[in-house]
Amino acid sequence: MKRVVFAAAICAIFSGNAIADQMMDNTAEARGIVKSFLKNLKGELQKGMKSGGPVNAIEVCNTKAPGIARDASQNSGWDVARTSLKLRNPSNKPDTWELKALNDFEARKAAGEDPTKMEHTEVVEVNGQKTFRYMKAIPTGDVCLHCHGTAIKEPVVKKLDMLYPADKARGFNKGDLRGAFTLSKTL
Repeated sequence: MKRVVFAAAICAIFSGNAIADQMMDNTAEARGIVKSFLKNLKGELQKGMKSGGPVNAIEVCNTKAPGIARDASQNSGWDVARTSLKLRNPSNKPDTWELKALNDFEARKAAGEDPTKMEHTEVVEVNGQKTFRYMKAIPTGDVCLHCHGTAIKEPVVKKLDMLYPADKARGFNKGDLRGAFTLSKTL
């Protein structure tokens, strides 16, 4: 009997280590995907800003950001997107899990945590399948304020109203949580 209990304890330890290793591996992979996605999106936004300022950058965000997310998804095998508590694009509406993580990010920020380091990982069941979920907070930077801030210039407001009539993604200050990258992968 002692051997069975000992063997079960050893299996549990190694199984726990395998799960922890898989969580670390998935987290590292998700971080890499976010880094690549952000680099591609930032590059396109910078081109837009150089060629026509914030008004042009809005067009880039409207037309290119969904394609960048789609390409990241196809290239990685993960579902890759962005979401927020204050949406610009209604198709980016958070699901229940994302909403909980976003609210947790807000509480952590209010408690003094640095939003540039905020992330959340979890294995959940989705449609009967274990799924690894990952979110990385997106803090509002200086350049974001041109289109998401409290003092948006009139040409930018007109373009936003034209492209995003239900826009709620305004009124941010530097350092506020603009939203989050959200990734998932069926295990």
